[in-house]
Amino acid sequence: MIKDDARHHIRLPVYIRRSTCDFPKMIELIRTNDPVLISFVEALMRDAGIECLVADQNMSVLDGSIGVLPRRIMVAEDDEGEARKILVDAGIAHEMKRD
Repeated sequence: MIKDDARHHIRLPVYIRRSTCDFPKMIELIRTNDPVLISFVEALMRDAGIECLVADQNMSVLDGSIGVLPRRIMVAEDDEGEARKILVDAGIAHEMKRD
């Protein structure tokens, strides 16, 4: 759908002029090549009701599945404090990314 934009006197598609969704800012908790650690952290976050994202997970296609490229475990900025506390309680605080 195209609408007139009086300010610029051109016609822009609607999707260019307005955001359709809002995504939370994501914070990197851990960067690792260890698939067991990734699975453990995912389970901890799931059990706590915190959504997490494993970024760069599909990069293994580029490195031939040898684990050269680290994966990043990300959580929403609002959940960062609770997520970090869970990792400390689980005894893996040394794995957390420091700013």
